[in-house]
Amino acid sequence: MQTHNKSLPMWQVLICGALIVSMAMGVRHGFGLWMQPMTQDMGWGREDFALAIAVQNITWGLVGIFSGMLADRFGAFRIILVGGLLYVAGLWGMAHATSPLGLMLTTGVLIGSAQAGTTFAVVFGVIGRNIPPEKRSWAMGVVSAAGSFGQFALVPTSSYLIGHIGWQQALVLLAVMLLSILPLAMGLREPGFAGGQTPKRDQSIWHALREAFGYRSFQLLMAGYFVCGFQVVFIGVHMPSYLKDQGLEPQVAGTALALIGLFNIFGTYMAGSLGQVWPKQKILSGIYLARAVFILGFISIPISPLSVYVFAALMGLLWLSTVPVTSALVAQIFGVAHLSMLSGFVFLSHQLGSFLGVWLGGWVYDRTGSYDLVWYLTIALSLFATLINLPIQDRAIERTPVPA
Repeated sequence: MQTHNKSLPMWQVLICGALIVSMAMGVRHGFGLWMQPMTQDMGWGREDFALAIAVQNITWGLVGIFSGMLADRFGAFRIILVGGLLYVAGLWGMAHATSPLGLMLTTGVLIGSAQAGTTFAVVFGVIGRNIPPEKRSWAMGVVSAAGSFGQFALVPTSSYLIGHIGWQQALVLLAVMLLSILPLAMGLREPGFAGGQTPKRDQSIWHALREAFGYRSFQLLMAGYFVCGFQVVFIGVHMPSYLKDQGLEPQVAGTALALIGLFNIFGTYMAGSLGQVWPKQKILSGIYLARAVFILGFISIPISPLSVYVFAALMGLLWLSTVPVTSALVAQIFGVAHLSMLSGFVFLSHQLGSFLGVWLGGWVYDRTGSYDLVWYLTIALSLFATLINLPIQDRAIERTPVPA
């Protein structure tokens, strides 16, 4: 177990963590709005842009493991500072990229690394160490809801900026805004890590990894999270272009993404709250089953602004609702000493799904002129995730203490 002499006030953790995640995730969810203006101005294909976003997601997952390890050992403060600076540099570089390779290095590698240090795994580690178990799932739901509010607020803002000052200046303005992450990181400076201290643990990193990867429920949780990543990133990045292909105005897509963010405020909060009283693995199965039903309904009826808005609202209730439940389940089974690291590995699986979802969407479209095959694949994956989450065991693992 990890021990501290002091804990941060709960209100401070929630406010600072929520604002950081809100900005980092709000910008991230709007990247699909840049696909058409960038590719048209630069003469690139959709696959070029989709590949850069795919690299962003896989970089986020890979770097997230190491940022989680460092946050567990040295505290989240330094990790968030570095992540904030990388985010600013990545957005500025994206605005000035002149080739698909430059786009991949800035939008993909820099911003992906930045997201690893400014989003859920690192912030949830602070929550796990400073908020008691009886409120932990709820607190994670609050911070996840803040990420959704960022999407609700920043996606239409990004759309407005692109339309009025151009896509390049819009990126530069967002980069300036994200500088505010740096002072907010001060609010997550944990007393237990002051002066370079490292809290005591009863497990080494290696033993924690062997325990987790040898545990069947952890493997199933990772497999289900792969599906979540595939679905949300495919829809978030490709839906604006999909709707334009259907003859709808660009503002319909911006409104739809904003509705996803708005309704996910309620969805993630409810999921986190329900995780305090209901079996978390059953909540996850229900989320994936509902996604399958809603996606099938969306692609089976004629596309109109109304059908898009209804779909966005329904999907919004489920969008990030897996996040607090999954992270709280990891903490419930394995404890909080290595929570950021283990959450980083689970999230890597999510990002592998994200990589495949966003890249496959561009690849299939460029070769068939349609997204239909990928829509059907999202439904099949939802049914798969529904089934594999059911046998997960949510009780705390029993272990013999191992010297760190």
